[in-house]
Amino acid sequence: MFKPATVAARPPGAVRAAGATTPDRILDAAERCMRRLGIERFAMTDVAAEAGLSRGAVYFHFPDREALVRAALARAAERFVEDSTAAVRSRRTLAAQAAEAAVYVRRRLRDDAPDERDTLLATLLTANLEGTVARWVEFWQPFLAEAAARGEIRPHVDRREAAEWIVRIILSLVVMPSAVIDLDDVEAVRGYVSRYIVQGLAPRAGVQRRK
Repeated sequence: MFKPATVAARPPGAVRAAGATTPDRILDAAERCMRRLGIERFAMTDVAAEAGLSRGAVYFHFPDREALVRAALARAAERFVEDSTAAVRSRRTLAAQAAEAAVYVRRRLRDDAPDERDTLLATLLTANLEGTVARWVEFWQPFLAEAAARGEIRPHVDRREAAEWIVRIILSLVVMPSAVIDLDDVEAVRGYVSRYIVQGLAPRAGVQRRK
């Protein structure tokens, strides 16, 4: 499993703007090669050609293929998490926010490519699963704090554990088929996650809140 690398976060498209640094050009090229050729099949030569650079320039910034893969996946994971923020923020309760995150992931996988195995997002959820989970655990911290302030979850819940619970459930909807719900039905996914995902975090004597 590839370990996540520390890469500065940038909004989508920023790395292709005029004045992009050479590492950014290389990472952009690596992402395109991953989509076109697959994570196991692309070579440093492919990335150099895609970026319009020499192999030496690629190796100067990334000493080997694994370092380049780690950096490209870390940046893509950061962008994926940032891109989901608006959708999650559009909901007012933790259950609804978690449901929206699940819907967002399902939509991204469906829309990126007909074959989910060839999408960069699918790669993040397999080869870079540990890094994606770690980044998303941090993402959920303010949402959990706000939910605690609203009384939706117990005030002393371990928020890092709670965040990982939410992330694991959401990702399971992507990597595991369902026997009971249509995972391509947006409302079915929203309802399923909203009904069950935060029950273990709620105040024991509390009343379930609605959107």
